[in-house]
Amino acid sequence: MSDRDADPDATATGASSSGVATAQEFYSRWARVYDALATYGPGVSTLRERTAAALDLAPGDTVVEMGCGTGANFAYLRERVGSSGTVVGLDFSPGMLAVARERVAREGWANVHVARADATRPPVRGADAVVASFVSGMLADPAAAVDDWADLVGPGGHLALLDLARSTRPEARPLNALFHGLVLAGMPSKRPADLSAATELLDRRVVAAQNALRGRCDDATYSTHALGFARLGAGTVR
Repeated sequence: MSDRDADPDATATGASSSGVATAQEFYSRWARVYDALATYGPGVSTLRERTAAALDLAPGDTVVEMGCGTGANFAYLRERVGSSGTVVGLDFSPGMLAVARERVAREGWANVHVARADATRPPVRGADAVVASFVSGMLADPAAAVDDWADLVGPGGHLALLDLARSTRPEARPLNALFHGLVLAGMPSKRPADLSAATELLDRRVVAAQNALRGRCDDATYSTHALGFARLGAGTVR
């Protein structure tokens, strides 16, 4: 798969063309910083390991990552599909994909492919599993996206969503203000007039995505990590 397989003006959010350009520029500018945090941040590797494990992959499987960013999940996914399987990473940010390609080339992964594409309109016709990490909160209609991903893998296919949202644990609630600040700092577009609106929207989108996953998977599991800020849902499409 190459960039020719994807819409060069596609977006992971379904936003307007001007919003797409702004988001692409923002994530490209901060790609190196994001990669350092996504790879070496405290507890991040454990979350990625748990997410890959939740997919219940087997050697030879094909797994598609929606919004792959800099490819921080690739090693965990490739470990499970083996050299006979395939990992496909899709993202709308040229800068993020540039770092992801560097990672693939550095590791010599012949069976890991990346393409610039819209996570809500992936240029993929079939796969054994779909995973999305920290993506649901960026989507205008996350429930519809999850439903489409479930159709992509079909009955017996696997889905896994790793998201961030405010914690509901009593011991972590004082940290929600810090989380709110991080959400605002990570917004590529203009800050909302109501500063709490961004975090509330993120929470709603994460809940919608997780509910959609449970609606398509009979064996859906759900767990919280990192003091309740990380939400991991996974299951097998019925």
